[in-house]
Amino acid sequence: MKYLCLIYIDEAKLASLTDADYHAIASECLDYTEQLTASGHYLASNALESVQSATTLRIQGGRLSMTDGPFAETKEQLGGFYMIEARDLNEAIQIASKIPPARLGCIEVRPIREPEVRPNIRPLEAAS
Repeated sequence: MKYLCLIYIDEAKLASLTDADYHAIASECLDYTEQLTASGHYLASNALESVQSATTLRIQGGRLSMTDGPFAETKEQLGGFYMIEARDLNEAIQIASKIPPARLGCIEVRPIREPEVRPNIRPLEAAS
């Protein structure tokens, strides 16, 4: 089963790290990615740009509205993710608990919903 491990970090806390501490965590992340790849659990990962670069979209009444920045004001911001393959939630939690930035914030582990197979429904590209 696939799981998304969302990394939440207080950007101010991240910015206050010394260059050496920041590079140490980044190096640990690369090492952990190699470990997950070798064990067959790794699917994808990446860091995100600052929450200040986010754009939030809403469609209300058929109209698109955009807001600069994140939707919610929170103490911790979404900073990155790991997408992993795990047997079950317990294994996913064990894997996520070793993601290095967990020491700076928190990791949210969520199962990825598999697409439903529905008979007699044409694929979107064939619908037009």
